[in-house]
Amino acid sequence: MTSETAGTEWIVDAYGCSAERLCDETLLRLVCRQVVDELKLTVLGQAQWHRFPPQNGVTGLTMLSESHLACHTYPELGLATFNLYCCRDREAWPWEARLQELLEAQRVTVRKVSRGAGDARQEPTARMVRQEAPR
Repeated sequence: MTSETAGTEWIVDAYGCSAERLCDETLLRLVCRQVVDELKLTVLGQAQWHRFPPQNGVTGLTMLSESHLACHTYPELGLATFNLYCCRDREAWPWEARLQELLEAQRVTVRKVSRGAGDARQEPTARMVRQEAPR
């Protein structure tokens, strides 16, 4: 991140996940806790979690002093999505390896976006880097 940006956002999609694990709120809380702890992020208040019937997808949101971490699961699709936005420069978390291990993801895509990049007088542009775990 440079002084010309307002932060970095990681947009993560994990495909082919175990439907059972995508319904496991305790496990999903652990995944988010690992992100927070390993990146040394600062949690503000209590994380909010909600389980949706009938497939029992789970949504979690953690407010951070650095911004936020969100998690949404779709067991019927075998999909977990994560969004981490940090206003301060951070190392990348090993999304691919961890989500393959914890959620049994078959494929993980990570998009890294520099937020607030570009000249305010022009249409905003995003610099995106795609990373995909081997199949």
